Amino acid sequence: MYGLVNRAIEQLVVSLKGEDGWERVCQRAGWEDQGFIAMQTYDDAVTYLLVGAVSQELGLPANEVLKAFGEYWILYTAEEGYGEMLAMCGNDLLSFLRHMNHMHARIEVTMPHIRPPDFKVNELSDREFELVYQSDREGLAPMVEGLITGLAKRFNQQIDITQTRWRDAQTPQDCFHIRIKS
Repeated sequence: MYGLVNRAIEQLVVSLKGEDGWERVCQRAGWEDQGFIAMQTYDDAVTYLLVGAVSQELGLPANEVLKAFGEYWILYTAEEGYGEMLAMCGNDLLSFLRHMNHMHARIEVTMPHIRPPDFKVNELSDREFELVYQSDREGLAPMVEGLITGLAKRFNQQIDITQTRWRDAQTPQDCFHIRIKS
């Protein structure tokens, strides 16, 4: 993953536990904190080790850490200069999710080593839809749930979200049922 992701994990921890908390996370992960370069690629294993160490530091299961990180990611990327790109994808949750693959295609121009996930929106009604998420990275569905929650907050929309299908050997996708309440 790109360093931008790992820097966001760092900033989330610092916002919750301070610099000392981040140092403990790095020690647990076996990472010599030299900072992350946003546009440099790092082995995915580094990110997974960090998530495990953050889980220990916060006393939360890894899936809860990933949900919190997904929500934080929306704020973080906007602050890191990607706010305009986020704004180009839509001004409500549904339109944004419809354009996620296009956004990732634009990002590939500047980040050629990105391995973006794929999203498909199946509209069920004007306020309900299914989001199909597929990635070659395992275990990130909780992060997607957090991203969706963060996007809903960004657009001042309240939602109910439920994961309805989990990735397995036969079905390499996670699915979420989303209902927009307001």
